[in-house]
Amino acid sequence: MKRILIPLLACAAVLPLAAAAPPVVGEKARDFTLSTPEGKHVRLSDVMSQGPVVLVVLRGYPGYQCPYCNRQVQDFIQKAQGFADAGAHVVLVYPGPAQDLGAKANEFLADKKLPDHFDLVLDPDYEVTNLYGIRWDAPHETAYPSTFLIDRQGAIFFSKIVKEHGGRTTAAEIQDALPKRKPAQ
Repeated sequence: MKRILIPLLACAAVLPLAAAAPPVVGEKARDFTLSTPEGKHVRLSDVMSQGPVVLVVLRGYPGYQCPYCNRQVQDFIQKAQGFADAGAHVVLVYPGPAQDLGAKANEFLADKKLPDHFDLVLDPDYEVTNLYGIRWDAPHETAYPSTFLIDRQGAIFFSKIVKEHGGRTTAAEIQDALPKRKPAQ
């Protein structure tokens, strides 16, 4: 039995692991903890417990700062009050190779002021990108630009994965999909 098992284990170590499938509407969001460039730890389940989460996976730094990511994030920042009014927290995931990822993220943030209910987190070596099955594994690519809306219980209620550079979700599109808060009485 040992003679058969050892070669099988050796073969299994060489075979690639199957990539995770992207989550779909109705599934539970996969939890993770990532850090901001400043070192603040952001755990998805902790943020979800406070209200809906807008999880936006950017392209990070595929050799340049993506102009589509810049436009998308600027759009979200300009319409930040709508997210605040819905009680939503926006988590921007910036994937890439671990080396110099913080410096590249700070370069991305240089002309942006993130509102208090926004976090940009680093995804070193594509940990969350792979967990969510959205790794765009091609030269000069990092992740498929993706947006997920997640409720307090962790259920995904909106998902858009774009397999090109453009066609991103807009702030208006996401705000329309967010549940409306009931006014205080």
